[in-house]
Amino acid sequence: MPVLTRLIPAPVVVDISAGALDNLAGLLVDQRISASGKLAIAISGGSGAALRERFAGTLPGADWFEVGGGTLDDAIKLGDAMKSGRYDAVVGMGGGKIIDCAKYAAARIGLPLVAVATNLSHDGLCSPVATLDNDAGRGSYGVPNPIAIVIDLDVIREAPIRYVRSGVGDVISNISAVADWELSNRETGEQIDGLAAAMARQAGEAVLRHPGGCGDDEFLTVLAEGLVLTGVSMSVAGDSRPASGACHEINHAFDLLYPKRAASHGEQCGLGAAFAMHLRGAPEQSALMVEVLRRHGLPVLPDEIGFTDEEFVAAVEYAPQTRPGRYTVLEHLALSTDEIRDAYADYAKTVTS
Repeated sequence: MPVLTRLIPAPVVVDISAGALDNLAGLLVDQRISASGKLAIAISGGSGAALRERFAGTLPGADWFEVGGGTLDDAIKLGDAMKSGRYDAVVGMGGGKIIDCAKYAAARIGLPLVAVATNLSHDGLCSPVATLDNDAGRGSYGVPNPIAIVIDLDVIREAPIRYVRSGVGDVISNISAVADWELSNRETGEQIDGLAAAMARQAGEAVLRHPGGCGDDEFLTVLAEGLVLTGVSMSVAGDSRPASGACHEINHAFDLLYPKRAASHGEQCGLGAAFAMHLRGAPEQSALMVEVLRRHGLPVLPDEIGFTDEEFVAAVEYAPQTRPGRYTVLEHLALSTDEIRDAYADYAKTVTS
């Protein structure tokens, strides 16, 4: 009888703990990621200076590269700067923009990436996607998963609390995204990957139902694990489907329609997910999501992130255009402007009652 299985692209090392960075040099050698110590380390031009000062002594064979921003041009320049160094691996050390640039640059020059996350703002730290600004707005580029993930909870607690809140909104939105995937499976016959869906949904449920707060190590551990599992679920599925439905379509619409006013990725995704659950006719799930988002200090109404009701209605109406071919509750209902306005009024009444 043949043995049926599949190989899942996933990090060989995931270290989520307080003080994890204290063993970074040892991890790189012990796991044979870079026994020679020849590393290309990408950092930001601001907070990255402190990281360089901290690790330069323990990583004497490393070269340090400052990343200008989070654009495609920045990522290409980073790869060009690294390609002549004969490095064993690339280390992206910082927030989402730095890690996304490092992921793209590492893929461009054919090297493995170690992601050292200094905040938990979204699930991109372990995903097979680099999200980078380009001349047309913002694009998603396929890249290999990081070979290792290091998340030091001591460092995470030092970052502004808004980054943790953003991560909460992003991972909770998985629940709405998987519901959209299942809807598409029923209505259009789109194939659903049960393992990817289970990983993404359980990551969201673990955060949704955890009683802790954004400053608790236990909660931060669950959040970090949820973000990592979400990234792996996208690798299993082969695209972003397990973590991106109507919630992310609404988020992308905010980014495109109001680029200079958009809130954080997780804030917009959390709000989008809560509204999508309401549209889906799941009042108990929507109410629980709203309750948890509020408990963690995230918005549940557009005016809490500086948008009017009409601007939110416009974003929801535009949202399906951001992901052509993706079927979610928005495409399923195909609401007119007036119907969206009525649905939002009902949602807002429910949220404020």
